[in-house]
Amino acid sequence: MPGAEPRLHLPAGSVANGADPVHVTPAVAGWTFSGLRVLRLAAGASRAIDTGANEMVVLPLSGSCSVRAEGHRFRLEGRASVFDRVTDFAYLPRGTRFEIESDGGGEFALPMAQARRRLEPAYGPAERVPVEIRGAGDATRQVTNFCTPGTFATDRLSACELITPAGNWSSFPPHKHDEARAGEAILEEIYYFRIHGPCGFAVHRTYAADGAFDVTVTIRDGDVFLVPRGYHGPSVASPNHDLYYLNVLAGPGAERSMAFCDDPQHHWIRETWGALAPDPRVPVTSAKGRVR
Repeated sequence: MPGAEPRLHLPAGSVANGADPVHVTPAVAGWTFSGLRVLRLAAGASRAIDTGANEMVVLPLSGSCSVRAEGHRFRLEGRASVFDRVTDFAYLPRGTRFEIESDGGGEFALPMAQARRRLEPAYGPAERVPVEIRGAGDATRQVTNFCTPGTFATDRLSACELITPAGNWSSFPPHKHDEARAGEAILEEIYYFRIHGPCGFAVHRTYAADGAFDVTVTIRDGDVFLVPRGYHGPSVASPNHDLYYLNVLAGPGAERSMAFCDDPQHHWIRETWGALAPDPRVPVTSAKGRVR
């Protein structure tokens, strides 16, 4: 492997903070803008959190909760797991102290980004979250665009969920977003993985265009992968286990964007999709529950 390999793969538990399974700050990641916390609340527990310089989203991974901030109370119905339903969510701006409480307990993701301006707290209903079928054949996957440009207003933060059926490839063709130019934006990206079923695993690859690193790892349930630069993809679900990941993205651009550039060696793959049918297992979930 050329060059020194940075610490990009963070196995489950390696960035825990007490009972919380994930706490990735810009300092942990070695960058500036994006972060992710995953809170684990016992039944009846609550937590008070200050957003500080960040804007955040409260996204139920399992369980339901109430979010209180600045006179607002958002009831998030949540879901049994990320493989069961598209969930509603709440947005909290920078400089906000909020309380999250869960009667039944659960895990709740807090995607975040350093924010320049302050918006208002807001509720995102599951019924309005766009669900996209992307790719074709064995590269078909579900993209749940709950907090992407054009679907939900934030300052810098973008986030989406992907479900890749067992045996399929996702984040493919490999792509990057590390240059500010037409059709591409600079973004720091976090992948947070969940795998359906016991003893499941997946495979993920990220590599630098200049050859500085080329990292291919076995992904387990709860792992995190950091993408500071370079091409990333594929993320491959093993044959018997559906794969989920939460993407969190933010960068320095004046305009919020998720623009990317394919690896030129693999861009041709997109042209083959027109002759292939989408995998009938996709979409996997909707606001009403599991589709198939």
